[in-house]
This record gives sequence, structure tokens and C-alpha cells, in this order.
Amino acid sequence: MLQNLHVKNLALIDEIEVEFGPGLNIMTGETGAGKSIILGSVNLALGGRYSRDILRKGAQFGLVELAFVPENEKQLKKLEALDIYPEDGMILLSRRLMDGRSTSRINGETVTMSRLKEAAGILIDIHGQHEHQSLLYKKNQLLILDAFAGEHLKAVAGQVKDAYKDYRSCLDEWKKANLDEAERAKEASFLEFEIREIEQANLAPGEDEQLEQDYRRMNHARSIMENAAEAYELTGGSGEGASDQISRAIRCMSDAARYDGRAEELYRQLSELEGLLNDFNRELSDYQSSLEFSEEEFHAVEERLNEINHLKTKYGNSIDQILKYCEEKSQRLQMLNDYEGYLLSLQENLKKKEEKLKRHTEDLSRLRKGQGKILERAVEEALQELNFVDVKFEIQFAELEAYTANGKDDVEFLISMNPGEPVKPLAEVASGGELSRTMLAIKAVMADKDQIETLIFDEIDVGISGRTAQKVSEKMAVIGRSHQVICITHLAQIAAMADTHYVIEKTVTDGSTRTGIRQLAEEETTEELARILGGAEITGAVRENAREMKELAKDYKTRIS
Repeated sequence: MLQNLHVKNLALIDEIEVEFGPGLNIMTGETGAGKSIILGSVNLALGGRYSRDILRKGAQFGLVELAFVPENEKQLKKLEALDIYPEDGMILLSRRLMDGRSTSRINGETVTMSRLKEAAGILIDIHGQHEHQSLLYKKNQLLILDAFAGEHLKAVAGQVKDAYKDYRSCLDEWKKANLDEAERAKEASFLEFEIREIEQANLAPGEDEQLEQDYRRMNHARSIMENAAEAYELTGGSGEGASDQISRAIRCMSDAARYDGRAEELYRQLSELEGLLNDFNRELSDYQSSLEFSEEEFHAVEERLNEINHLKTKYGNSIDQILKYCEEKSQRLQMLNDYEGYLLSLQENLKKKEEKLKRHTEDLSRLRKGQGKILERAVEEALQELNFVDVKFEIQFAELEAYTANGKDDVEFLISMNPGEPVKPLAEVASGGELSRTMLAIKAVMADKDQIETLIFDEIDVGISGRTAQKVSEKMAVIGRSHQVICITHLAQIAAMADTHYVIEKTVTDGSTRTGIRQLAEEETTEELARILGGAEITGAVRENAREMKELAKDYKTRIS
């Protein structure tokens, strides 16, 4: 759930901090007190757009922080998939707003806006007037049905997605394959040229590496030969080389070795050294013989390397890649030469892919329709509980012209709110208040299936009053049993159901206007209800009415607990 909200330097907010509780959290306040700023700041923390004028006058930056304590196991697994883990049981989302730019963080680590929104979508669900309007779009209605069906659709929906991917890939290949004869001839001619060029090179795997090694050796042959010759002269050549010097030293030590044991040991070491040097000189001599430099061989190696490097620039970065390219193009050429057979094979494959997709799509549609009937009854009952007495709610299924990754179902929610009226699309009959209640009914039905712990409702009371408002408050209390709900309201019936009640107030100090928020004590909640009920003058009767409303709300919450 959302445990803490911290806002600094936004609009009329200097700095506020709110500790939210479980269940139903209600916010009330005078018109213009800044209720929209509070929820607007939550939207900003979750990646919403902002403009420079949202910052408090004179402030260099704005800050919004949301501290969540996730408890739902499925929710935690989704966060783990994003490599996000609670620290001390908490996940902190923050956004620092500056002139024209912002910085987003999760648990203190800077993240991209898209990553912030992904995490937010797992942790919190905000429903305002815009979200109510989203009910009017058929694609969102399909998403609601699939979310309700949940595990019932998961396996088949995955099969449809996989089958659609295979089908689209085969279909794209089929479309590309339908070339005219002139294009096929042009492509075949070009392929023949490429294949011939590679085959005539007669490439051998690893040949380029050996050639490069030979080229480096030949290119430095003169320097190698000069250094080897000098080393030979110094160690075993004519003159005063190391070999001649050691021979003299051995003759000198041979006499000494006859009279002294230590000298004899040194004599043997010197003799071994002479043997090692002689072996070295023989190997060095053989090496010098192998260094014979051939200008003709050098140019042949150079030309062969140039040929191979030319092919690399066209067909791959290595001989293996070039040969693989040649094999692929040979197969393509063979297919072009037998194009009718290729098209026939492709057509048969496409037919099989489409039949498989059709089979899985029909399975998905059948399951959806079954779950749709269950959702229809559940939403209709929830709407009746929200004072739609004679409401009828239906889910209409049509078939799209083409397959999609979600199958071919075209789902639309239909509703009738008056006796004798036929069901019609939501967009044609629902007002703003009716849409709000319809969304609330759906959220109530989805409460047990929804993995998001925190729900925020803004403008849920648009266009309602009296008995309808009471019904809405009861439904909000029901959702609050399984979710944390945060709601801004203008209605006393909804406010009376609060598990935790906050009042948003605007004050003027030294010519500066500030918005603040504070949690109300038990006795203060009755006074706030009286203010909402009484308007300009709060009489004793109004206070008594507020106390009674609070007691009735307590009784109702006890019954549903």
C-alpha cells in the first residue's frame, strides 16, 4: 500500500507529508483548497507531464516522493521481473522537477521515465475523469474482460500470440515471395554473380589467419634476417664470439680442474654451457636458412589477402561468414529456379499456420464468451447496488476482419439504464456520473482479481447525490476491505465511510497562500461532515445529522468486515 506522500514546492504547496492508512482514505476540503494539487502531485511522481508553472513561485525545484509497502506476492514478483526489490520492506518512488527537466528515482537509483511508469503501474491505479472516459474505448473493454478472466485465458491467450507471430511471419514471407518474373530474373542474375565470385575464390576456413601471419613475417623478413645473423656472429660465428670465448675458458679451466674439486665442478658447468650454445647455434643456423625471402611469394600472399579482404567487405567479416552467406544465397537461387514449387510449399505452410491460429482463436473466443456472461451478471449486480435499479449490462461480441495477437474478438460493453430501453454502447447513453459509477462497479467486481494494492479515485462522485451517493459510499467501503483506497470527495455520505479522514486546507500567511493537509481525529471527522452537509451555517441539527451518518457508516463497515 501507499504509506507516505511527501510533496515540496509544487503550486500552493510549500511542503507537506501525509501518512496514509489501510482501507478507505478520504480527502475533503473547501472548493479551491488544493485537492486537485494533492492528487496531481501523485500523478507527477508516477511520470505524469508537468509544466514550469507547476513549481511554487521562487522555487528552484519541486519534489514528490511516494513510499510503498508492497505485500501482494504476485505484485512483488512483477517488481522482481523489473529488478526492483523492497529495501527495509519499502519501495520509494521519487521525482525531482526542475525547469524543463526532471529526475526520477526508485529506491534512490536514477531510472528512466518508462521504468518509473512500469513500476507505478504495478503499485498503484489512479481513476479520475480521464480514466472513466477510457471505458468508452472498445480496446479497453476487451482488456477489462481479459483481466477479469485472468487465469482462465492465460494459456490459450499465449497460444494465440505465438500462433499469430508464426502466421504473420509466414504471411510476410508470402507477400515478399510474390515477385513478378522480371524481378525474379534480376535477383537470380545477381545471386549467380555473388555465388560465382565467392566460389571462384576457392576459400578455405582459417586461410586468412595463416596468410596474415605469413604476410607479417615476410614484411619484417629483412629485419629478422639481420638480427638473426648478428646473433649468430655474437654466439657462434667467426672472430671473438661467445663460442670462441667459452672454448678458451674451458681450456683454461681444464688444467685447474686436475688439482681442485671446486674448479672441476666449474669446469663441468662450463662444458655444459658450451654444449647448450652449440645446440643453439645449430638451431639458429637452421632458422636463418628458413628466412630466405622471396619477392614473388610476398606479392602472391599480398594479392591473396587483398582478394579475401575484398570479399569480406561484401559478404562477411570472416571466411566462415562468407561461406555461410554463399550457402544461403545458393539456397535462395535454387528456390528462384524452382519458384512455382517454392510458392506452393509456402502457400501450404501459410494455410497450416492460419488453421492453427484459427483453432486457438476460436478456443480463446469461446472462453471469453463464457467469462463474459459471468462478468455481465457480476457488473449488473454491482450497478444495481449503486442505485441503477433497472439496469441491463451486456457484453457484445463481434468478429474483426483480420487476426490480431489477441484473436479476432471485437468486444463492446452495452448498457440500458431505463426500463424498456434497448441496450446501447456506453458512449451513447452514459453521462459523466454514470460512467463513474460503472467504473466503480467494475473495480468492485475486479477487487478480488486485481493485484494492485492501492486505488485512487478522483471525481467518483460526479453527478450523484442522495440515495445514489449512499450506495457509492457502500461500494467504496467494500473495495476498501481488500484494497487501500484513496478518494477525494465532496459528498458527506462517502466521507462518512472513511477509515482515515484528511482535510485539505488553504491558508494565507504574510501575503503568501499555502495548501496543507492533516489527518482528522475522530471528533473532528463529525465536524467536517457537518461542514459538508451544512454549507454556510452549521446548526445543531446538522451536527446531529453528521453524527448519525457517521454511526450508520460504522454499522455498515462492521457488517461487511
